[in-house]
Amino acid sequence: MKTVAQTFQKDLMKKHRKSLWSKFIKGIQQFNLVEDGDKILVAVSGGKDSLLLAKMMDELTKHPIASFDVVLVTMDPGYAPDHLATVKQNMEMLGLKVIIEPYNIFKVVDKMSREYPCYLCARMRRGFLYSVAEKYGCNKLALGHHYDDVIETTLLNIFFSGTFKTMLPKIPSENYEGIELIRPMYFIREESIKRLMRDYDTLRPLDCACTVAAGHTASRREDVKQLIKQLKADYPGIDKRIFRAAANVNLNHVLQWEKDGVKTRFDDKK
Repeated sequence: MKTVAQTFQKDLMKKHRKSLWSKFIKGIQQFNLVEDGDKILVAVSGGKDSLLLAKMMDELTKHPIASFDVVLVTMDPGYAPDHLATVKQNMEMLGLKVIIEPYNIFKVVDKMSREYPCYLCARMRRGFLYSVAEKYGCNKLALGHHYDDVIETTLLNIFFSGTFKTMLPKIPSENYEGIELIRPMYFIREESIKRLMRDYDTLRPLDCACTVAAGHTASRREDVKQLIKQLKADYPGIDKRIFRAAANVNLNHVLQWEKDGVKTRFDDKK
């Protein structure tokens, strides 16, 4: 009888190849995300997206695209014992070894930003993950953001920050020299991930195990997610057009833009 890890790998390569593995490879090749000699820290939060990313990155080490190493790390921000046990169990079922790095973010965020914890938590998580990547000698940090995250981020920035800024497939760290953040699942749709996970009821991906945000009202990201869902129902394909917009910016029709801290107006004659 095949193990969960064996069945999962088979489904990834066959049943869900077009919607998952092929799009994963497309993102890696199009944006040159993985190169020979890389050592990549894969951040595993325990959610469905990071579990899939961990499995695909591990699988990729066995293919001839590049010769590289991965380190799978779960940052424990203060999970309840049963949540952390679930993460470990899921990784074991997928045939993966994960390193647990404790960093009690929940306690800090609860003290400093109890009413609006998610933004501060995300920033602290990212900084800690960069430091862990440095600790293990990694030159890249891989996160499980996907196609729908890109769309949501674009609209979040427009609606709530008044900027046109999207989530890039790779970006160098500003504070950790020599480390680059990459998003290998850039072209993968969230529904494709859910479709795969529905076949594996023995896996129990974490949704949000935050002890601070529990019981709070819906986040802005969730609001935007629901808005996009409604827009797609009314205007099929609008999500794809939002995604493409970031690759079709016409500076002749932009009032002002900023690059490397320098702002340029449309009528600047310099």
